[in-house]
Amino acid sequence: MLTASDVKESPRDFSTAPEPVVVLENVSVQYRVPKERIGTFKEYAIRAMQRRLDFVKFLALNNVSLTINRGEVFGIIGNNGAGKSTMLKVISRVLRPTKGRVALYGKIAPLLELGAGFHPELSGRENVYLNGALLGYNRTEMDAVFESIVDFAELREFIEAPVRTYSSGMYARLGFAVATAHIPEILIVDEILSVGDESFQKKSNDLIQDFQKRGTTVLIVSHNLNKIQEMCQRVAWLSRGELQMLGEPAQVVQAYRESNQ
Repeated sequence: MLTASDVKESPRDFSTAPEPVVVLENVSVQYRVPKERIGTFKEYAIRAMQRRLDFVKFLALNNVSLTINRGEVFGIIGNNGAGKSTMLKVISRVLRPTKGRVALYGKIAPLLELGAGFHPELSGRENVYLNGALLGYNRTEMDAVFESIVDFAELREFIEAPVRTYSSGMYARLGFAVATAHIPEILIVDEILSVGDESFQKKSNDLIQDFQKRGTTVLIVSHNLNKIQEMCQRVAWLSRGELQMLGEPAQVVQAYRESNQ
């Protein structure tokens, strides 16, 4: 089992005063969406050459500004399509904002999608090292935490099997274990804590809380409002790409619930 003592930590000095680690300034993300469904790339290319493509503009994020401090567990809530995952992708530098500025002060470990970065034909062992490389760790660093990763993910019997044979829960457990094998400065979690059994969820929550005590900033997107209230110091509520409310979890969650009644 992965515990605080198993996690390799880089030396860092955390101040007790609030220290910004993620800063969004007037961030907007705009998509161009075709007005009609196009079935094949060939049809798309023909229409593009003939200039017969019509698009509508869609603002996934609209002029969002906020600051997240080091060591904070920060929650993001909202209905489907509100812009939550888009915000995490912007912070993770998977997407560039159309407008605005994003400033980051720390190394990010993103858990945006189940099994992101896994190759289905590779074994669990091989994907551990592949994911570690994608996160910026070398083989020696991954060798040092490999056994702890396998134990935390509870996949000792399946670690040599190709991950295409894994369930979604096994994918999630292995991805979470790899991303948290080293103490990240910024951990981004998109709904992944809702998978697995009760024991694994508790183990994951305990590890996140330990990271927070050590100075890691944690961003969580979840539809589990009770978990958001339990784990977070502050919560942002997004609606149709706009920041509706930012503040103490109980107050933001209550306002969000009332808006959906």
